Amino acid sequence: MTTIVEPNYWSLLGVSPGCDSNELKSAFRKEARKWHPDLNKNDVNAEERFKLINEAYAILSDPKKRREWEKQNDKHKDIFDNRFPTLEEYLEVVLGISANLNQEIDDIDDQFSEVPEDEYEHFEDTNFNEYIPTTSEPSPPPTLIYEDQESIVEISPEQALYGSSVEIQLQDGTIVEVLTPPFAGDGWRLRIEGAAIGCRDHFVQLKVQTDDGLRIDGLRVLYRLELFPHDALLGCAVDIPTLNGLVTLQVPPNSSTGRLLRLRGRGLEYEEYRGDQIVEIIIVLPDNLSDSEIALYQRLNEISMENY
Repeated sequence: MTTIVEPNYWSLLGVSPGCDSNELKSAFRKEARKWHPDLNKNDVNAEERFKLINEAYAILSDPKKRREWEKQNDKHKDIFDNRFPTLEEYLEVVLGISANLNQEIDDIDDQFSEVPEDEYEHFEDTNFNEYIPTTSEPSPPPTLIYEDQESIVEISPEQALYGSSVEIQLQDGTIVEVLTPPFAGDGWRLRIEGAAIGCRDHFVQLKVQTDDGLRIDGLRVLYRLELFPHDALLGCAVDIPTLNGLVTLQVPPNSSTGRLLRLRGRGLEYEEYRGDQIVEIIIVLPDNLSDSEIALYQRLNEISMENY
């Protein structure tokens, strides 16, 4: 039999249950930096540990969630510490089902015992469609379905690297403080469980971009380079923005859309680690092509068809 052990969130963050919010936040940031997958590329368990650390902080930093978690753990502990629970206790405590199974079985037996044996043979000849009502009961009033909500929050590359505290406003006007994890990236979505109307979730999408179009992803920097077809075909030299200014990138000939070029050491720096900048090639057509240019593209297409 496999035993599932619930994680101890206090132990995961290395703090005691009596610590204050500042100690909790400091411990979270320390552990998040320690176990971030970008800094533990050779550790297959780092990503799962990083997720547990974020989960632990989300629970322990919210007084209501922490009380529910501690209550649930204490409830399970009382039953399993000294004896194995009865079936009724297991259903009620673990599955949340409160039922008298013996009474239910008795009721089912009574229902079957009411059918005389000699009536079973008539079931094959019965037209059950006769018992389908021609009119139905009035439909219940429509239920209003709420949707998850989402906010977009812009943070700087430095805030994404070290983690930051941002405030967002919920639908009902409530201001909520959200702690972004260290090494966050552009497009990351953080969930605030049950914060939207109707107990739906409120998501916070992080936007980590510079005015030059650089996108942050952990220690890496991402950039989309748009090239005209002839530049991608023949190769060219292009000035590329980086976090430390412009650099000249030599695009190799025969580059297609989706090709990735690496600028080593041009990403974010953290202690002895330094990320790279990844340049993605995107081929675009010039605006307002002249008739002569269109004619050249048509001739190129004809030549290509002749070669096949």
